[in-house]
Amino acid sequence: MKQVGDLESRDRRALVVVDVQNDFCDVPGASLPVAGGAALAGRISSYVRRSGGMYAAVVATRDWHIDPGDHFSSVPDYAGTWPPHCRAGSSGADFHPDLEPELLEEVFSKGRFSAGYTGFDGVGEDGATLADWLRSRGLQAVDIVGIATDYCVRATVLDAARLGFAARVLADLCVGVAPETTDAALAEMNTVAEVVPQAAP
Repeated sequence: MKQVGDLESRDRRALVVVDVQNDFCDVPGASLPVAGGAALAGRISSYVRRSGGMYAAVVATRDWHIDPGDHFSSVPDYAGTWPPHCRAGSSGADFHPDLEPELLEEVFSKGRFSAGYTGFDGVGEDGATLADWLRSRGLQAVDIVGIATDYCVRATVLDAARLGFAARVLADLCVGVAPETTDAALAEMNTVAEVVPQAAP
């Protein structure tokens, strides 16, 4: 089985942590809890600490909804419409406390006025997009982890490939909403990116 440590790359690489926020973790009061999300937060922090200098940068994306239009619904179909979640400034939009903020160099907020599935819709504090921020630092390769495999992780990976980044998905550092859609997303991502089953021992 492949592990990240077994893979060599000449590119400087960034780790992109997708949407490990309270509303997506299985914690009390979460709007859209994904099973395993809370445990994943700690596992990602541990992985970053163990990875040493493997990454030139570690960044995160987050849903940060102000008025995302019909993305929110009182009668959601859980496919294109969802219960209100990750409202800007709310505790639900906060990162899970086990995702250690000091590990993150930048945070990219997405979905202010739209659904905002892909992390590449996000902007940092200075207004730079994720793609521009990475390119300004000479980073052309990304490893992607987070929540949810079958939604925002999938969209971020597909966009990374579309924008010319060499992308890898660390599958064991992602959690999905449902087995069927997660398997379908992994198969789709595998057509444009490398799906690494095991990120670390």
